[in-house]
Amino acid sequence: MAVDESCPVCRTAEVVCGKWTLLLVRDLAAGTLRFCELERSLTGISPRTLSLRLRALEEEGIVERHTYPEVPPRVEYALTEKGRALLPLVDGMRAYGERWLARRCEDAVAAALVSDVAAAA
Repeated sequence: MAVDESCPVCRTAEVVCGKWTLLLVRDLAAGTLRFCELERSLTGISPRTLSLRLRALEEEGIVERHTYPEVPPRVEYALTEKGRALLPLVDGMRAYGERWLARRCEDAVAAALVSDVAAAA
């Protein structure tokens, strides 16, 4: 499906809807992080996927990479101004999830408890 280049929502979705993208933005909102710190915070992401996502975000101008001439080399990632402009979107998603989706989590926990009690009886 082609992206409607005249639609800002479509263009934004094309940039931010890749798996892990908004989670990387969320984590980098706290400040500069190293690759290993990002890898630890994103349980389940492979190093290859993390590298590809960071490279794509760097190409989009959302993340900047700083390499320090040390041994071993130190590489840090931070949000650019363009990346920080996505933070209200992440905050809105957090608020939406807390208001509209938290109930699903509560229901799942309650169902698990009922199931455990029934199994024990």
